[in-house]
Amino acid sequence: MILPKSSRFLTIFLAPTLLLSGPSIEARTARKQAKPPVPVTTPVAPVQTVQARPALWVAKDKDTTIYLFGTIHLLKPNLVWFEGPIRKAFDDAGQVVVEATDAGESAGQSAVLQRALDAGGPTVTSQLPVEMRAPYAEAVKSLGLPMALMDHVKPWFAAITLSSGPLQKLGYDPSSGADRAIMAAARKQGKELIGLETAESQIGLFANLPADLQISLLTQALKEQASMGDTIAKMMTAWIAGDPAALAVEMNESLEDDPKLEKLLLFDRNQLWADWIKGRLKKPGVVFVAVGAGHLAGKGSVQDALRKRGVKTALIERP
Repeated sequence: MILPKSSRFLTIFLAPTLLLSGPSIEARTARKQAKPPVPVTTPVAPVQTVQARPALWVAKDKDTTIYLFGTIHLLKPNLVWFEGPIRKAFDDAGQVVVEATDAGESAGQSAVLQRALDAGGPTVTSQLPVEMRAPYAEAVKSLGLPMALMDHVKPWFAAITLSSGPLQKLGYDPSSGADRAIMAAARKQGKELIGLETAESQIGLFANLPADLQISLLTQALKEQASMGDTIAKMMTAWIAGDPAALAVEMNESLEDDPKLEKLLLFDRNQLWADWIKGRLKKPGVVFVAVGAGHLAGKGSVQDALRKRGVKTALIERP
């Protein structure tokens, strides 16, 4: 899956549950230790908005229309994307489908805590290759997190923390993510909102990874700390431009080094989602499906899986 570019993977393919479940354990711990903010007296320049034109696909038959939209789970608040053809497709839909509906902050925190903490197990440091132990301590410190906590979590959670933490420092915010905006709008309009997966199953995707894969994921997250911002910026450029070909190049590069993770976290899920979409075409209506953008780009995408099932998808041209 993407061990050489795990920040790319964990941002695009990352289970939204792990980002949308409210304040994470490391964030809440850091807040407790934070000093009171210093009053700001320098005028702050207004943040300019950035207009995005993400790609949108459609599959249809005589009485059913299903839109496919690729989301990013962390976005900058100044990004404008939920308008034009995307908003029209959403407004026309009677049913909205996401990877997993969030279960609320307390439930989400509890589910993550139960699977992330490993107080009685070996420390994260002891499981890492010797040469990666100092970089781990440095990365944890750079995020202002307590080592006493981060040395007693499962490696998969440490990898997610070290991949999403720096991005949030760069201004990418899970509360501004496309998934959250879509779910909020669906609830506001009283649309039927369902998840293709459950919160527990999404957490389990990572929690159930074999120990060696968890350590590999964490090791590669450490190796790319310095380049993480540039890596995600390239992907965001492709997403903002609505350029699935460019996004596919980024995805394909990120998915070539670990076939086991690639199959488990991407291809298997794409196959299941394609089955669901094909089955949903048998029922009349308009459906808006929003899943991580990486699932709709590159080899083995949902569109590829649908094509093998005899379902055609078309990229909607933007005016």
